[in-house]
Amino acid sequence: MKTEKLILIMGDQLSHGISSLQNADKSSARILIAEVFEEATYVRHHKKKIAFLFSAMRHFAEELEEAGWQIDYVKLDDDDNSGSFTGEVAKALERHTPKAICVTEPSEWRVKQDVERWGEKFGLDVEILPDERFIATHDEFEKWADGRKQLRMEYFYRDMRRKTDLLMDGDKPEGGKWNYDSENRKPAKNDLFMPSQCRFEPDDITLEVLDLVEKRFDNHFGDLQPFWFGVTAEHAQKALQHFLDTALPSFGDYQDAMLEGEKFLYHSLLSQYINAGLLDPLEVCQRVEAEYSKGRVPLNATEGFIRQIIGWREYVRGIYWLKMPEYVGLNFLGATRNLPDFYWTGETDMSCLHHAITQTKEEAYAHHIQRLMVTGNFAMLAGVDPHQVHEWYLAVYADAYEWVELPNTLGMSQFGDGGLLGSKPYAASGNYINKMSDYCKNCRYDVKQKTGEDACPFNALYWDFLVRNQDTLKGNPRLGQVYNTWNKMDAEKRDTYLKSADTFLRSLN
Repeated sequence: MKTEKLILIMGDQLSHGISSLQNADKSSARILIAEVFEEATYVRHHKKKIAFLFSAMRHFAEELEEAGWQIDYVKLDDDDNSGSFTGEVAKALERHTPKAICVTEPSEWRVKQDVERWGEKFGLDVEILPDERFIATHDEFEKWADGRKQLRMEYFYRDMRRKTDLLMDGDKPEGGKWNYDSENRKPAKNDLFMPSQCRFEPDDITLEVLDLVEKRFDNHFGDLQPFWFGVTAEHAQKALQHFLDTALPSFGDYQDAMLEGEKFLYHSLLSQYINAGLLDPLEVCQRVEAEYSKGRVPLNATEGFIRQIIGWREYVRGIYWLKMPEYVGLNFLGATRNLPDFYWTGETDMSCLHHAITQTKEEAYAHHIQRLMVTGNFAMLAGVDPHQVHEWYLAVYADAYEWVELPNTLGMSQFGDGGLLGSKPYAASGNYINKMSDYCKNCRYDVKQKTGEDACPFNALYWDFLVRNQDTLKGNPRLGQVYNTWNKMDAEKRDTYLKSADTFLRSLN
């Protein structure tokens, strides 16, 4: 039968219920899935991230074919691979001469811009369908944001709770409070029982992909082996169940904690599966809520996890589509320093940075506090160009796509948007890291020393950052007390802080 419609499915759209497939006729539609060099290299993605996506795409294509769909699958090493979505769509149009192209809205701005040009380029109707895997539509977020001076996630999150009916008692929040974050900031100790991770042995498809990635992306960041990610929806469901059974009850208490030798603690490790489409985010939240309803999980853990999904995840997506394309170029603090080389190697005497970056190199993973308060905090204090920081985060994490990574990095982590996401910069001295981790105990630097060559660099950099940006930040009401503390210091002490910071920053150059 003649092909009526060409349906392109991208690497983060690996959901059988994706909108582009919902009303398609299997007998007359042709699905195109393509591994393209352009998507694998527009930043130098972690080897594990590329391997995860290529293997998941190949497994998904097999599932679709078994379900009766007609599939064109283009592998990266096919001789005539054009290297881009546009090129592969053009070739598929020549092969099948469909009457229309259909695609679920791409998650990244640059890809959507390409897709929107296809109608004119190919002389065909191009149907771009909304991505229904998200709870809030673009219109809903725009209406929520309209007229607000501050776009605070907390108020948006409450609307998402009402819309989904998650953790609601009628029209009021379960337990009487919307947010239990104050109960989720406990430092962890090594004598806690730590859950194992849900690991999967690579099958023949994955082994073939691993060989491909090792050969074609040998100059990319990260360790490819050992590779233990799940690559199918079945794997992702097993990983979800494993989290519910072993880690969720303690997730809330220790979600901000960091320990040497414990890369994962009680975190779910589900974000890469959710963001690629192997898990449905609302279903995940419903499963978590069910554990609370059965009395297996405390409310602070349940609410804290659900807030990350229907609150923060939905919120940053809304910000991304509301503010792009200008958003990516924002640099409110005017930071210009180049990203230090040790972000690519982990070779630094600062223990916290060494552990967070080395873990990232090994696993393509670090949890949100390692990202925000270690690597992100340091980059902001040191005055690193936020666009370089953004590209690093986009490259190194398996769950990173620009829609979710950019607002988190440029907005929340680097304060590059001037407070659209966060009410103040997430700046902290070494004391915060010492409180929430055991990284400082074996560090070459002394977290208790404030200045000098043996002092924790975060201590002097914290004050240097505030002074360097005083004209920009002094009007921030949440920083008034901090600046009062600085102004009350004697001149010699202040000068010592600034000289210590200057000496350290010169060493970065």
